[in-house]
Amino acid sequence: MANPAPDRLLGVRDGFLRFLSDRYNRSTIVVVVPQPAEQAPSGLAISDEEVLGWIGQRAEELETRLGDAYHFYVATEGGLHSLVVDGEVRTFIRNWTVLRSRLGSAVGSSGSIQLPDRIVSGLDGDQIRFSVPGTRKEGGLISSLTGGLESRRQAIAESTFHALSTLFYGVLESHPTS
Repeated sequence: MANPAPDRLLGVRDGFLRFLSDRYNRSTIVVVVPQPAEQAPSGLAISDEEVLGWIGQRAEELETRLGDAYHFYVATEGGLHSLVVDGEVRTFIRNWTVLRSRLGSAVGSSGSIQLPDRIVSGLDGDQIRFSVPGTRKEGGLISSLTGGLESRRQAIAESTFHALSTLFYGVLESHPTS
């Protein structure tokens, strides 16, 4: 069992604060309580399906284990995904968040950042998951790719914000679209 890194906790908190503070235009207190979780599989997940399956299961296990102790159960993780663009395979990284509550569950993602071809050229998915630059201590792959201008914490905040937006769509008053 492992405890979440501080950037995960702060990112989840930042996503909740953005959603609640911006919506209600007032100070909001958000408490994120870390829970022990199984260690992530070694290396990055190499598909959206893989990362979503893993964090969906983690969020469900939290809710089952803790019952009504909390309002929300959140699991978040970064992962790789590939697309074929103009006949070329392009590999990206993004963060996913699964959020569960009495209202149901929702999923959100951050934006994607393409891995430079020179890093992944000639590697298969299993090799890529272990070959990407960045360390947890230095903010991870997103920070490495953006020269520190964006961090894992910001990606987690964005994916959490997006999951909350989906979960509460139509439940809280919505903003006009036009």
